[in-house]
Amino acid sequence: MSALQFIWFVLVCVLFIGFFFLEGFDFGVGMASGLIAHSDGEKATMTKIIGPHWVVNETWLVTAGGAMFASFPMWYASLFSGYYIMFLLVLVGLIIRGVSFEFTEHAETARGRHFWYRVFVAGSLLTPLALCIIFFSLIQGVPINASGDVHAGFFDVINWLSVVGGIAGVLMSLIHGLNYTRLTTTGILRERARNLNRYLYPLLFVGEVVFALLVIFKTDFFTNKPISSSLIVIMIVLMSLLGTWGTFKDHEVASLLGSGLSLAFVVILIFNGLFPRVMIATNPAHNILIQNASSSPAALGLMTIVVCILLPIVLIYLTWSYYIFAHRVPSKKATE
Repeated sequence: MSALQFIWFVLVCVLFIGFFFLEGFDFGVGMASGLIAHSDGEKATMTKIIGPHWVVNETWLVTAGGAMFASFPMWYASLFSGYYIMFLLVLVGLIIRGVSFEFTEHAETARGRHFWYRVFVAGSLLTPLALCIIFFSLIQGVPINASGDVHAGFFDVINWLSVVGGIAGVLMSLIHGLNYTRLTTTGILRERARNLNRYLYPLLFVGEVVFALLVIFKTDFFTNKPISSSLIVIMIVLMSLLGTWGTFKDHEVASLLGSGLSLAFVVILIFNGLFPRVMIATNPAHNILIQNASSSPAALGLMTIVVCILLPIVLIYLTWSYYIFAHRVPSKKATE
């Protein structure tokens, strides 16, 4: 394995971390709007706090997919063709969620407006659920032939680990969104978000224990890399504890960092377990490795130069957009 191949494997991991950290609270705010926003005004407030950022946050997923396609075309082809229906569900979730922003605002009747609010909630739930099911089903190993073609059946995709992982991902996104709501609103929505998280965090810890046991017994993560996998799981729990502490002590930034970094370490756990593979086959002889799945050294070198030029610009723009809209939205507008 060359240094460039390793760098691009890490870069794809970083892009997915950025996506789940930033878009995770977008999904969570969408789901939370169906739980803590009771009036049209309160629902509008919930969409307003993510309105300036959700498109930018989604580009992390597009960039991760594009980086995977350019740097590891065999990985991209095997993953997206093998999980075609699941990725179609992800796409449907992103589309209905995106159009609900506009259609809610332009709905001419209360019935139509309420319909699109429910679509917004459904899309916010469907996308992380489908994505997490994909990630947690593939780490157990899926049927892959010698050519790298994935032939995953229903129970290869839907099983105990993928379902528990999918629910855990949805719950972590919801908690992350509630923490973001606390940070960006005032008044009743902030209080409701804090109160709901006080109930959700104990549920999350139960889910993390079940999830950790399934990862131990259903994957080879702890047999191949016992030390690094254990340390990452400990970090997931510590970050969840940080979020819990921030919730009960009313430290909003600590809560948001805790919930966001919990999601980040879940992604790190997956990529750490995959390495040096990119796809795990039920027959180990058919595992797809980083060194076999990557583009040519010349292509990786050219892409690295492009990333070094464009990445600082993207990060500056991202920081600027959050700085410009860094203000709280008062919940009192919810009743206007």
